Amino acid sequence: MPSHLFADRAAGQPPERGTVDALISQTRRLRGDVDAVRRDAVADEDDPQGRWQRALCDLAVHQLDDLGAQLGQLKEGLGEDRTLGSRSAGTGSAAESLDEGTEEGESAEEALADAPPRTGALLSRVGSAQWNLLTDEVTWSDELFQIFGRSPEAGPMSLDELPSMVFAEDQAALTAMVTGCLIDGKPIDGEFRIVRTDGRVRTLHMMGEPVLDADGCTASMWAVLRDVSELRRSERVVRESRESLRRRQDIEQTEHRVAVELQEAVLPPWRGPLRLPHGGPAALDLAGHYLPSGSSALIGGDWYDALELPDGDTLLSVGDLTGHGVSATSSMAMLLGALRGMAVAGIRPGPLMGHLNQLLDTSAHTALGSAVCCRYSPATGTLTWAQAGHPAPLLFRGGTGRALTRPDGVLLGATPQTAYEQTEVRLLPGDLLVLHTDGLTRGTGADPFGTEGTDRLLRLAPRFARARDAQECVRMVVDEFGACPREDDACVMVARVGDPS
Repeated sequence: MPSHLFADRAAGQPPERGTVDALISQTRRLRGDVDAVRRDAVADEDDPQGRWQRALCDLAVHQLDDLGAQLGQLKEGLGEDRTLGSRSAGTGSAAESLDEGTEEGESAEEALADAPPRTGALLSRVGSAQWNLLTDEVTWSDELFQIFGRSPEAGPMSLDELPSMVFAEDQAALTAMVTGCLIDGKPIDGEFRIVRTDGRVRTLHMMGEPVLDADGCTASMWAVLRDVSELRRSERVVRESRESLRRRQDIEQTEHRVAVELQEAVLPPWRGPLRLPHGGPAALDLAGHYLPSGSSALIGGDWYDALELPDGDTLLSVGDLTGHGVSATSSMAMLLGALRGMAVAGIRPGPLMGHLNQLLDTSAHTALGSAVCCRYSPATGTLTWAQAGHPAPLLFRGGTGRALTRPDGVLLGATPQTAYEQTEVRLLPGDLLVLHTDGLTRGTGADPFGTEGTDRLLRLAPRFARARDAQECVRMVVDEFGACPREDDACVMVARVGDPS
């Protein structure tokens, strides 16, 4: 804005018309690029990140619309040999300015087709006013009448009348700005809200300066007023969406921390090798490991567990519940607690699975689960097991491996009052048993059921045969599958039968 501190000082030279044309063309192209980004932005109302990105694009579009319209007014003023120093503005629209700003060879129809849609009837219009303190004459540009929704026949408003259209909360700020300008010679730069004659509320940004006479006294006040309602609305949306995103991230971080703490509290406290039963014949050498998903934020309901039972048998179980976060881990904790309690009470794997199914079916948390439950007797070397829609344990013997034949059993929580079969297999000294959740081997694309992953596990058989203990076997599995891109978390547990002697 050129300086008007002295009425007899010449304003700076206006830019050339060709320069403004180039700026209009650049603004129009940039506006089109931003609009393309906005169309590609995520519009899912449930995605705070997407809402924030789209709000930023909307704000950028409003600002470029604002700039384009102001450049259009500047060009109109240049076309009629007027400068900003004349304190008057043209009446053309943003679309007209874009039309005039087309590159050579481009038709007006093409420019208008690319012109940004106006998001408000008063968007980006700029008006000017001058209040003469010596003659009480008031001059308003045509645009200022449009901004205030005031008929030109009603005439411009004096400084004393202006507060009548201003919000009561903003009147004191406006008075302070005007007083500071007229008495102290301070430039005006502030905003206030008005209620137009048609009842619409608009936010105006006002910039002004005193005009001094030859004696240095204030002769008049000159100001430019711009309707920034749409721009402020876009900025408010950006702030609100950013706050929503921040709150969502805080909630997700808290839920993730709680889920991790709950999972660590429920999973077996042992992190190294374990022998169960303690000091018994043919004890199992045990080791387990939890593998997080590719996104560490997805803490699921996977578990592995080993428990020495009162009669000397050993309980082995792995399982997985649908869902992620606190809900999944709390349901897993409930299910695993029930499994342990029923196993200690002597319930065999098949009936135990039936009780778990009924528990999950009647739970307040709507989730499905898969699980395998094994009861190993070191006295007889017998493994009795049942499964609920879960991958079968893999048995490795003599350098080769195979999957055990699964007894019938559907997913937990899928069908009420379902019977689960159980089966038995005799384990020999040196046998190795691998139990895992499907997140370990489940593939994507052409291998959604994890057949290839299971084959990779079975191909580890020669290496397992040379391993010193179960912990080394677990490390082999982690080395093989730990670096693979995995959409879900997973658990693996290895049990090797010891020599009864």
